[in-house]
Amino acid sequence: MSEPKKFSLVKPTVATPFHVDFEWWRENDRNWHVELRSLLCEEHQKAFADLPEGQLIDWVDPETAEVRQMDGLQNAIITHCACQEGFLDEHTALVDAVFRILLSDGNKPMSAEEFGARLNRPADTILRTLAGPRVYKGIRPYLA
Repeated sequence: MSEPKKFSLVKPTVATPFHVDFEWWRENDRNWHVELRSLLCEEHQKAFADLPEGQLIDWVDPETAEVRQMDGLQNAIITHCACQEGFLDEHTALVDAVFRILLSDGNKPMSAEEFGARLNRPADTILRTLAGPRVYKGIRPYLA
């Protein structure tokens, strides 16, 4: 959704916003569509069963009215599947939960404090996980 920003050497804090950097996915994980397909609701699993990967659609940002190209699978998850009951529950692993929250909120950047409030988990734990040397599911600091 957001234009990817260059990684910074500034150490993130609990107030640093994070987002899913889909460009990171494209560059580092050839199977990112497999991950996204696993998040589709039943309706969209059927709809996307025979469609080729990487099909782009025009997406209009509801806040800025800016039109951008977006992967159709990514759009279906953000606009529909992530809003379905059961997409996120109390048993979802931390990284998966953060990833799903970002998707369900249209990949709007959020801080460890905000994730902590939504997940009822300590912001420091979330920050240590997200700001460590390993990038999980493309979740990276959002640098405006």
